[in-house]
Amino acid sequence: MRGRRGLAAAICLGLGLWASLPAQAGLFDDSEAREDIEQLRTQLNEAQGKLDGVARNQLDFANQFEALRADIARINGQLEVLKYELENAQKRQQDFYVDLDSRLRKLEPAPDAGATPSSAPAPAAGEPPATTISDAEAYEKGVTALKAGRSKEAMTAFDSFIATYPQSKLLSSAHYWNGYARSQLKDYRGAAAMFGKFAETWPEDPRAPDALESQADNLTAAKELKSAQLVLQRLASQYPASEAGKRAVQLQKKK
Repeated sequence: MRGRRGLAAAICLGLGLWASLPAQAGLFDDSEAREDIEQLRTQLNEAQGKLDGVARNQLDFANQFEALRADIARINGQLEVLKYELENAQKRQQDFYVDLDSRLRKLEPAPDAGATPSSAPAPAAGEPPATTISDAEAYEKGVTALKAGRSKEAMTAFDSFIATYPQSKLLSSAHYWNGYARSQLKDYRGAAAMFGKFAETWPEDPRAPDALESQADNLTAAKELKSAQLVLQRLASQYPASEAGKRAVQLQKKK
């Protein structure tokens, strides 16, 4: 009996061990699967993080791009406004000078209607006399070009006038507007020389203070700052009561 009971117990123990093997194997398989799932989940989270980072970078780039476009549009708008204001200022300045010239010319003695170029060559024998124009007509050519904004044509006309009519009563005005035309062409040294000659030759002319101020402005534009300062000192000293002189005095006080 005892031997049978021991055998039965051994058989039961063996069956129990056999029955437990599939369960343990199943538990082992589930653990590996969970580890695989966790690894995949970690990889997925990392990939999602990278994707989110790329999306944020793209969004930041898009925002920066839109901001740059807005800045460019704003700057372009400001440039258009400045360009419009500059063109208007130049036109107002030109209209002012032309109007000033018209008023001053009324105060000038009338030019000789029959004046002819002092350097006009004598016609050869058998040839008809050379066609010439009066100094007033030659001067009007320069003024007309200046009014139309054709600064180069005006400069050429005034250069020709100065060389051809050295005794004309319009010579001072030709120098003055020649300087203005050269300034418009950014020939700053040429303009300064013309304004300086005007102020030196016709110091009693009402435009002399403005000529000195324009000379200083053009010297400044030409980077000749010391010369410009000397001209302003002369303007403040010689014409302190004029509007240009008052501005020069104020500049001297700021130094």
